[in-house]
Amino acid sequence: MVEKVVLFPCGRKNTLMLERAYFATGCFWGAERRFWNLPGVKSTSVGYMGGARPNPNYEQVCTGVTGHAETVLVEFDPGEIGYPALLGEFWTMHDPTTLNSQGNDIGSQYRSAIFVTTPEQEELALATKQIYQREITAAGYGDIVTEIVSAGGQTFWPAEEYHQKYLAKNPNGYDCHSSTGVAFPKENHVC
Repeated sequence: MVEKVVLFPCGRKNTLMLERAYFATGCFWGAERRFWNLPGVKSTSVGYMGGARPNPNYEQVCTGVTGHAETVLVEFDPGEIGYPALLGEFWTMHDPTTLNSQGNDIGSQYRSAIFVTTPEQEELALATKQIYQREITAAGYGDIVTEIVSAGGQTFWPAEEYHQKYLAKNPNGYDCHSSTGVAFPKENHVC
């Protein structure tokens, strides 16, 4: 029998501060839209994170030489949506078992990564990874290759303006996400 794991509750009510989360799931256009549609998410932006070159641009990142991943910055109210709910969305919106690719998008800039900002975020990211691994293993998928690394010491470089809210500007634009089709188990969502 598999033990049911319940993650931490949503957190502080009446908070005056937003929290930040950073997710890389392949092309950032579709990921940003999925996050901005979640209740409690107050803002999103897309950019580049996890690489070595300062102030990279899209063309440089696409070559793979900068080492950056296309990343979504999510600012959220933890009184309205918890980090576990963001993680549940992260795991299901892409295929975390493919290394440096999502569907037809291939290259290290399309890798799966979570850049954690606190020890609590790291603990939750690792816990949800284990939960989701059980689910996708049962569905016939391999090991999750998602990087879970500290955002500390890494810069989030905002992408060019034409990338920001791209699918709001181009509703029929390329969404570019590949998914396992396996949902994160609802009993592990607390909000």
